[in-house]
Amino acid sequence: MGLPITLPEIAPRISAGAFILNSGLGKRGADEAAAAGLHGFAAGTYPFLKSIPPAQFAKVLATSEIALGALLLTPFVPTAVAGAALTGFSGGLLGLYLKTPGMRKPGSLAPTEAGLAIAKDSWLLGIGIGLLTRGLIERKPRVTVKKATKQANKQAKQAARDAKRAARA
Repeated sequence: MGLPITLPEIAPRISAGAFILNSGLGKRGADEAAAAGLHGFAAGTYPFLKSIPPAQFAKVLATSEIALGALLLTPFVPTAVAGAALTGFSGGLLGLYLKTPGMRKPGSLAPTEAGLAIAKDSWLLGIGIGLLTRGLIERKPRVTVKKATKQANKQAKQAARDAKRAARA
């Protein structure tokens, strides 16, 4: 049985997965100041996060990033599942970019210096949507190795029969 991913899906999964996994591993040991900074930034855009203590938020964020990175890097996770998870995560990041004051130039989607670090994460959304789409559209190959081998053997036998007929004539 083959893996539920194809060769063209490997590079985007590795690049996004390694990036997110590294980010999560870096947040694991966040001190109080770093946790408060992460929490304050996220809670400013997503008010429902204000009720979560900063240390707990940083721990959940780190764990989520580690899990998502590992999911993207695991080849037996179907591409549609990996793409859906990445699309959801990156949508949240872009929400921070779009809703946080000072991230964009007035009346534009272009980032300010402060917004550049988050705006660049739009590539994660592109990869997520691409993986999700590919996973939903491209399912099983039309010809399996077993079918291709059987078909090739059949064609070889037919070619041999044709050659014998031609030699007799």
